[in-house]
Amino acid sequence: MPATRLFDRAIVRLSPQSDEEDVASFLQGLVTNNVMGVLPAYAGLLSAQGKAMFDFIVWPAGGGELLIDCEQDAAEELAKRLSLYRLRRKIDIAVDPAVAVHWEAHSGDGGTPDPRLAGLGQRWVGTASEEDQAADTQWLAHRLSLGVPEGRAELGDILWLETNAVELNGVAFDKGCYIGQENTARMNWRQKVSRRLVVVPLETSDEKRRRAAYPELGYAIDHLRVADLDPATLPQWQRSAVIPAD
Repeated sequence: MPATRLFDRAIVRLSPQSDEEDVASFLQGLVTNNVMGVLPAYAGLLSAQGKAMFDFIVWPAGGGELLIDCEQDAAEELAKRLSLYRLRRKIDIAVDPAVAVHWEAHSGDGGTPDPRLAGLGQRWVGTASEEDQAADTQWLAHRLSLGVPEGRAELGDILWLETNAVELNGVAFDKGCYIGQENTARMNWRQKVSRRLVVVPLETSDEKRRRAAYPELGYAIDHLRVADLDPATLPQWQRSAVIPAD
């Protein structure tokens, strides 16, 4: 059996508890991307100031349910945070250990291309099994080689647009209000994204600007001023975001 399971990921299941309840509309008013259209979709749950608290991928499920593919270590906290916004809505929100997240670097075997970047490969969700083989190490190396940050250690408490959310398809500017929307929309309108998360070789990392380091892979993730970036050192998907318009 090939190694495909990401044990560092977990599933939070949102389930309607009545025929009148609409889970997608509930989540739509909270997160940065449109979850009432084509799924899966990459999105974030932000603070009121527009800073990243959680990032995740939203998947469709039967019976009006949605599945949130998120960090294992953040899953319980995310479920509790979403439950705070539930109020009296009849929605069950809980981590589902029976479902696992899988990944392969290539695409075309029945999975779905990662909604952030096609080069990230394909993902899918399925029933967890004791026979699942871990692919977390391969995933981390592949993700960093493409310059893509994720998770609270790398993104946490940074303005959503500074995490490259636009370039990674993590925000919809025409979906209506959500938590942190005002500051996020203002930054986009004024084109004032002055810093970016960037994956850099560890030996060139600025310790004062470092968010995370992976010595075993030779990478670090720094939060750097756009004015200090050399576009030639960035992955292709990120270059257009830091090159000034003529």
